[in-house]
Amino acid sequence: MIGRLYTVVIDCPDPGELAGFYEKLLSLSRQEDTGDFVVLQNAEGAPVVAFQRVDDFRAPRWTDSARPQQMHIDVMVADLDTAEPQVLALGATLLDGSDKPIGYRVYEDPSAIPSA
Repeated sequence: MIGRLYTVVIDCPDPGELAGFYEKLLSLSRQEDTGDFVVLQNAEGAPVVAFQRVDDFRAPRWTDSARPQQMHIDVMVADLDTAEPQVLALGATLLDGSDKPIGYRVYEDPSAIPSA
């Protein structure tokens, strides 16, 4: 083993806002918050995901090869139909082309704001 995964860092325009979305979605809590960098931890206190401010952030666009997804997070839920309205209420957007019948749905998080 060369190393171990410490955390995943997500570039975004507003770390506090996006961290708030994932805090609620994944039941995590803030371990660190400098304004430009936020770290969320799990119940055991281990860092799970971090968010860093990028001033020239360009959000990916679903199915647009000119602006492809840069990463994605798989989140498991017990019931998709129960989870969906909760995720939408947090600010996520269900993406066109998300294939509901086969057991998954694709959402963009609130950082995927339109940019020039």
